[in-house]
Amino acid sequence: MTAPPDYLPWSHKPAPVVVKRDLLPAVSVLSTISLFGFAVGWLWSRLAPGQLVQVVEDGGLAPLRTESYHRFDDLVLFLLLGLAAGVVTGVAVWLLRERRGPVMMVAAVLGSGLAAWLAAQTGVSWAEARFVVVGAPALGDVVTLAPRLESGWGIVAWPLGTAFAYGVAAAWNGRDDLGRRLG
Repeated sequence: MTAPPDYLPWSHKPAPVVVKRDLLPAVSVLSTISLFGFAVGWLWSRLAPGQLVQVVEDGGLAPLRTESYHRFDDLVLFLLLGLAAGVVTGVAVWLLRERRGPVMMVAAVLGSGLAAWLAAQTGVSWAEARFVVVGAPALGDVVTLAPRLESGWGIVAWPLGTAFAYGVAAAWNGRDDLGRRLG
């Protein structure tokens, strides 16, 4: 039986996945992406609104009218910043043409997860430093509480945005080698 002609789509072998050659660049990408978590954390700490509360009996705190919505605003703002950073991260890693492939995608998603965790930790710390209550408030005083993240689900947005952007770019590409041009 004769071999099928070369112009048929099933007639050529798919491009191999290169793991060993991509490991060191993948570690570099992972660590570089994780450093951007500090910038996103700082940006969130500056943009997230504080919550106005009034000191009530027994030292308790009661949010003023409609101020309790800021708890939701803090989380949504962190999610949107993470999603935007994830899309930018996915596109930026896709533009590393010589290293395209599953190894780089995994490194980008893991780096994005680490960056989101760092952004959450440092962002909350910087927000607490921004909204410091000086002295002991008296009964009836209105103070501003620092923004906080009450759910860990906000960390998922950055890696999700990265995986989505990189996956869409890979699906759109349509080449077996993803355009790596390695030889």
